[in-house]
Amino acid sequence: MTRITSKFLIGFTLLFATSTFSFAQELFLYKTVDTTELFMEVHYPEKMNPSEEYPALVFFFGGGWNSGSRAQFEHQAAYFAKRGLVCFLVDYRTKNEYKTSPYESVSDAKSAMRYVRENASKFHIAPDKIIASGGSAGAHLAAATGLIEGYNERTDNLEISPIPNAMILFNPVIDNGPGGYGFERIGDQYKDFSPLHNIKAGAPPTLFLLGTKDNLVPVVTAQYYQMVMEKVGSRCELILYEDQPHGFFNYTNFEYYKKTVQASDDFLQSLGYLQKEPNVTIE
Repeated sequence: MTRITSKFLIGFTLLFATSTFSFAQELFLYKTVDTTELFMEVHYPEKMNPSEEYPALVFFFGGGWNSGSRAQFEHQAAYFAKRGLVCFLVDYRTKNEYKTSPYESVSDAKSAMRYVRENASKFHIAPDKIIASGGSAGAHLAAATGLIEGYNERTDNLEISPIPNAMILFNPVIDNGPGGYGFERIGDQYKDFSPLHNIKAGAPPTLFLLGTKDNLVPVVTAQYYQMVMEKVGSRCELILYEDQPHGFFNYTNFEYYKKTVQASDDFLQSLGYLQKEPNVTIE
């Protein structure tokens, strides 16, 4: 989908006629930095009761903080909207398009989470049932909103918490320290930037999905992350997928797309965010 840059089009409703995208979507401008406008695309359940509050699921695309598109998780958003969640696909600044660093990406992710929570009533969502999710560097951003204290935009309302109530992380690059992903760009700031190095009591319950042949996220790193999470008293469910590489969860790998969507559904059921019924076909 092409980027819409006119403020006039904020909130413009997009209707898709295909069977997969048969519900209303909207675009909202959530942040302006100088002349840069950042949008989030909102996918609503097909039948919403305006008097009810729904859980929210916020997706951040992957791409090494260099590139990517919010369309990466459009199929997951379509499924979970049908399951009764309000889903958000978020733009953020990347190196290739905006000449920015990973720090601005984190800042944008935290701004997006604050925007969703601050506008909970507008979106008919429960402010205490907001799930952050993403893949690879996008999963790093999701984890950062829950664990990293710094990199807040100076124009943000810091009284609004960016911390999600739960996290679903698809092969997240959560170790940015020496030997970890991105260290050559982060350097000594990894102590403040790397989710693995900032786990503390109160960390949101987390689902960690990883292929055993991931060339960027070693299985031992994921297991250590799970161990530290459990040590501070936070839930971390780690699911390993045999012989799967980095990015195995994407829609183009349909078998594992379905498996990871079902695992995410089961996780959200365990938190009480979803009911088992009615079932929705994963497509």
